[in-house]
Amino acid sequence: MSNVEINQVLAQMRAMSAVAASETSGPADDAAGPDFGEVMKQSIQQVNEAQAEGRRLATAFESGDPSVELPEVMVALQKASISFQAMSQVRNKLLSAYQEVMNMQV
Repeated sequence: MSNVEINQVLAQMRAMSAVAASETSGPADDAAGPDFGEVMKQSIQQVNEAQAEGRRLATAFESGDPSVELPEVMVALQKASISFQAMSQVRNKLLSAYQEVMNMQV
């Protein structure tokens, strides 16, 4: 089961890479690219879903569900943790950039 999840994570990373590449190479027209707020909203929702899935699997394993194995639970929890850490880093970079822009003298 872990190969399937690894493939899913790789597919998500490829999709994010494709979106990022299209944003940087596309025209400067705002209507042509995805909205930044929408991309952030989707990213936050994906992190939330990963955390919910990790909690669901952990609860099922703790309650003795025979269809849930420990490695599956551990992978899901690590995936949720890494997603959250990445989102926190993005937030920190955005705040840092905002503060830098606000401190610029005009």
